[in-house]
Amino acid sequence: MEKGLSGLRGRDFELSDVFYFSKKGLEAIVEDEVTQRFSSEELVSWNLLTRTNVNFQYISPRLTVVWVLGVLVRYCILLPLRVTLAFIGIGLLVMGTTLVGQLPESSLKNWLSELVHLTCCRICVRALSGTIHYHNKQYKPQKGGICVANHTSPIDVLILTMDGCYAMVGQVHGGLLGIIQRAMVKACPHVWFERSEMKDRHLVTQRLREHIADKKKLPILIFPEGTCINNTSVMMFKKGSFEIGGTIHPVAIKYNPQFGDAFWNSSKYNMVSYLLRMMTSWAIVCDVWYMPPMTREKGEDAVQFANRVKSAIAVQGGLTELPWAAASALPSEYNRMASREELKQEGCTHVFGNLRREVGHATSTCIC
Repeated sequence: MEKGLSGLRGRDFELSDVFYFSKKGLEAIVEDEVTQRFSSEELVSWNLLTRTNVNFQYISPRLTVVWVLGVLVRYCILLPLRVTLAFIGIGLLVMGTTLVGQLPESSLKNWLSELVHLTCCRICVRALSGTIHYHNKQYKPQKGGICVANHTSPIDVLILTMDGCYAMVGQVHGGLLGIIQRAMVKACPHVWFERSEMKDRHLVTQRLREHIADKKKLPILIFPEGTCINNTSVMMFKKGSFEIGGTIHPVAIKYNPQFGDAFWNSSKYNMVSYLLRMMTSWAIVCDVWYMPPMTREKGEDAVQFANRVKSAIAVQGGLTELPWAAASALPSEYNRMASREELKQEGCTHVFGNLRREVGHATSTCIC
């Protein structure tokens, strides 16, 4: 800002000088603590990926040579291997769950379902060169409980399922993810619902209560934020998961963005584009912390319980705790923006256009 102000000093004030301050003010409004949680985390140092070099202006010839070598390794060697593994993993998952789903309900079906899920998820994580560190395994979610975790990406499910199976609860998707969802539900009692359908929400609550009443069933996996956040913070947990009773098993997930950005900006990338970006990164490195089970205390309502669980996850994962609800924190105009930079540009253009029209009108009036 000092550099910009230096150009304004030493001369008479002009009406156009207000543009500079208007621009800075608009950027400050846009870059609040909420909107920046819906764009990729900014890195301290460049990780040799073109998609993350926006803030790094000077790149030496030597660093350019290293970057070119990295591109050749990532796209010519790693990408074909990863795509092959992904096709194998997803293909086996769809075929395996479809076949297992034809069996009658029995302990054999449950065992085969868990085997298919574990095996295929581990193959898919290998397709991303995933390196996962699990901590405090003595607190792993138990059957009949509810596992809640912060949400960054659809691969959160793969990360957790690598170490144990879950019955999942989530929104219905289309495309590739929808195909996988429809296949998985045939072999395991996952719950997929339309968020806009009120009757679906009541049905989900009823099925969750029935599920946790049976201590032989897999733990339920829920992401109470309701949408993906860029892994720098935890936003408000929806209270529905905490109203049905049962034991809550909190899990904190923290990705290392230096090797690859796991955040899914669904307004900008579809599932296939997102997976391609993941497969052309260096690796997916993350830590998973299982935490001691928590239950609702006497006199504590669902909102207070949800906030207590959220605070525990934020502290364990080193994340910023925010009081905003992810679904309502941004107006619809913000959700449609592909990135914060595009929002800045559109906002600045709009404001400057209005200012220029006002200045032009005022000038013409004075002349007349």
